[in-house]
Amino acid sequence: MDDIITLSYGSGGKKTSELIEDIIVPHLKNDELLKLNDGAVLKGFSKMVFSTDSFVVNPYFFSGGDIGKLSVCGTVNDICMCGGEPRYLSLSFIIEEGFKTKDFLKIIESIEKTAKECNVKVVTGDTKVVEKGKGDGIFINTSGIGILKYDFLGKDRMKDGDLVIVTGNIGEHGVAVMLEREQLITGVNLISDCMPLNILAKEILDFKEKIKIMRDPTRGGLATTLNEFVEGTDLGIELYEDRIPVSNEVNMACEILGIDPLYSANEGKIVAVVSSDIAEQLIEKLRKVKGGEKSAIIGKVTSNFKGRVTLKTEIGGTRILTKLTGMQLPRIC
Repeated sequence: MDDIITLSYGSGGKKTSELIEDIIVPHLKNDELLKLNDGAVLKGFSKMVFSTDSFVVNPYFFSGGDIGKLSVCGTVNDICMCGGEPRYLSLSFIIEEGFKTKDFLKIIESIEKTAKECNVKVVTGDTKVVEKGKGDGIFINTSGIGILKYDFLGKDRMKDGDLVIVTGNIGEHGVAVMLEREQLITGVNLISDCMPLNILAKEILDFKEKIKIMRDPTRGGLATTLNEFVEGTDLGIELYEDRIPVSNEVNMACEILGIDPLYSANEGKIVAVVSSDIAEQLIEKLRKVKGGEKSAIIGKVTSNFKGRVTLKTEIGGTRILTKLTGMQLPRIC
């Protein structure tokens, strides 16, 4: 193969076959993918969970991950948040002419490793190459299919007195990517939290109907996700600032950059509303699982402030948290 990816690699001819057969298939091969059909025949489903997402992160390599790892985690995590067990992924690339082949190989290797970690198979996909200046390196789309295992999640199940939990420090992905891109602050060792959430999700969902709703708070961060929980309902959510886990590094970077960590993206955290009677037991359980060591109860569902999220500040005031407006952190996923 050539050292860079040219337009001929998207032509559908010999060069396209090289890209698929020399780089993609050896790392992701399984019986269905090896057929190299335009789609995949998947067996053994009753109720399915389906999700799709596109990834345009800049830079595509960042501390703690890359666009390949992110493309698998992002779709796998969305399936998990719906109560599904992820099984299969499609994988599509839009590559800009001139993209380095060695970088493409690194991304494929990252996809391979993450897919194995999640126990999912890449069974179909597509690759296009666009002219120089018409892309921005590489864009990836993944779609995922899983089996519905937990058919009881929904914001309509929340009630006054339920508690809000989060599985760790917030805001790490958005801030880590921004620091990598802009090189604005030196001496800050901040790593994206990008990781698959299938194991943590199962630990939570083992409590079955005691779990009301859960999400991975990606774009828009924790505050935006919680607003989505209560909008259009007769309930509100009250958070406690002193209980929300935020690392010193994220706090410092956010203060310097004028960013609110409550609105910074996460790619490896779960926020959930759960029954108050199992919250402490759940937190104790999550803290023993990789990625859940900093789990905490951060707030409660209340009949006050209907349809709103409020924050009890450390100095005793109350702040209303709306959805993110505008663009705080561009190109973070």
